[in-house]
Amino acid sequence: MAYQPKDYSKLLGMKGFSDILLKNHFTLYQGYVTNTNKILEILAQLAKEGKTATPEFAELKRRLGWEWNGMRLHEYYFENLGGHEPLSPESLLYKKIVDNFGSYEAWEKEFKAMGTMRGIGWVALYQDIFSDQLINFWINEHDAGHPAGGNLLLIMDVFEHAFITDYGLKKADYIEAFFKNINWKAIENRLK
Repeated sequence: MAYQPKDYSKLLGMKGFSDILLKNHFTLYQGYVTNTNKILEILAQLAKEGKTATPEFAELKRRLGWEWNGMRLHEYYFENLGGHEPLSPESLLYKKIVDNFGSYEAWEKEFKAMGTMRGIGWVALYQDIFSDQLINFWINEHDAGHPAGGNLLLIMDVFEHAFITDYGLKKADYIEAFFKNINWKAIENRLK
């Protein structure tokens, strides 16, 4: 069964994100869904033909991680957005952040600082499912930098396509807009 792109048009009109930026970002995401489906289809055909030891099969298996994670990370990202309320200090997530980082402000400062680092990628708050520790990670490429055993809670896209249309090179301004639109309920629902 082929994957279908999810509809995130409810985010249009979100403060700090132009509709042009969002529509372009949705189109990029849809490309990841399309390419994930194409690769899975070709891999299935190669397997059916007994060609799993071929360079083509190997390279497509490697490429699948890029396209798949491009699809999934964008889904997490868009589902992160659309919120209007700050994270409640009474919530379990807030308390876990304080336990792991000393304060909510210390966590936010680190997360934002990571977002302003030079380079393309993603900033992610993960929960280690074994120790229950919360850790911020830098993901350089879609398919590299994800912690094994990590439960992805919050993801921020810092590839240029996520901000340059609206903010030019002012990535820090984009990060402020991102934080004003975090859907904390969605993040809390991911917590294990």
